[in-house]
Amino acid sequence: MTNQYPVTRNPTYDFSGQSYANSYPNLHKYPATMIPQIGIELFKELNISGGKLLDPYCGSGSSFIVGLDRGLEEMYGVDFNPLAILICQAKFTKIPIPLLYEARQKLNLALFDGFEHKDKVKPVNKPNFYHIDFWFSPEVTEQLAVLKHCILDLATSPAVKNFLRVPFSETVRECSYTRNNEFKLYRMKAEERLIFRPDVLSLFWEKLSQAIKIYETYYYPKLTNARLTLSDQFRPPRNDYDVVLTSPPYGDSKTTVAYGQFSLLSNEWLGFPKARHVDQTLMGGKTVAALYETGLIKEDILEIFKQSKKRALEVSSFYFDLARSIAQVANCLKVGGKAIYVVGNRCVKDRQLPTDQFIAEQFEAHGFRHVFTYERVLGNKSMPLLNSPSNQTGNRKRTMTQEFIVVCEKVR
Repeated sequence: MTNQYPVTRNPTYDFSGQSYANSYPNLHKYPATMIPQIGIELFKELNISGGKLLDPYCGSGSSFIVGLDRGLEEMYGVDFNPLAILICQAKFTKIPIPLLYEARQKLNLALFDGFEHKDKVKPVNKPNFYHIDFWFSPEVTEQLAVLKHCILDLATSPAVKNFLRVPFSETVRECSYTRNNEFKLYRMKAEERLIFRPDVLSLFWEKLSQAIKIYETYYYPKLTNARLTLSDQFRPPRNDYDVVLTSPPYGDSKTTVAYGQFSLLSNEWLGFPKARHVDQTLMGGKTVAALYETGLIKEDILEIFKQSKKRALEVSSFYFDLARSIAQVANCLKVGGKAIYVVGNRCVKDRQLPTDQFIAEQFEAHGFRHVFTYERVLGNKSMPLLNSPSNQTGNRKRTMTQEFIVVCEKVR
């Protein structure tokens, strides 16, 4: 189809060879993170250097790095995944550095007592979530339980405890039977599990030391007077924000990036409620009974329907949710405010879905004008290299290689 909203190839935003770590290394691995360099360059181009920022799908907080870099005074982030909120809390809460080193020392002493003097220490309750023995050996479960108990038992501030829970989460995943470098949950083969003997405490100390160093070097110096509010519900005030900077999911978690699966074991160990239902709460997570049959996306959904009613309804569910979300976001921006969405156009049944066009269309329906859409080469997001758009075994194709930066301005 011909683009209704013009797209300009802009190599300035490729950032070839760069990654998240080039500017701000992350405290915790997270899927499909937007690199902050994109937002920093965009804010310079659009002359945004103050005001209030909203990110309705904040993930691990790339947009907040941009806000701090460009001197925004207030930021509001929403994410339904509790692990994402925890990572943001750890990165963007100002904690005096001596408190982190003091907490590490106290934790070291507590763990020594927990493991060296078990007969004198009160028994630690192990978590009892579904299938824990499927993903963890008994030895690892015991060590993680003691580690979690000592973290929560520390007589220190909630902010410090949240910070310590981030390397704990990283340790949980790396000590589990999950295959390395996978976002979805796949269990190691039996022969791999037989020789898998992770050193839980050594791994945690490595993760903790790395997290403190990154926080002290990259985040703490930027945390001045900017206020950050985080929520697992969309509740920002209307007509209050100067800019929205976000990178929404490219499709439902079941068939694109599985945020809930990636976070499941951490969320279970951290005791977050409904840990097993994160993917259902995200866009496209609930089934619908009708196709999305309006606007620019209609033709593509009808073509998918010819091949699979089920897939057409799954795709429709995502676009119904995205349309509702854009309507909410549009109400939150001031007149003159900018909405910046960084998105990929996924393929379903060999049909490339014009999500960039859909986003521009939806914002224009809510009193915005399309300013520009840039195309950039997608070379620095952690995404699956191949997928199966036809759902036929062996029929795998390369996933998205471009990303689109859609900018709209509120005019009424």
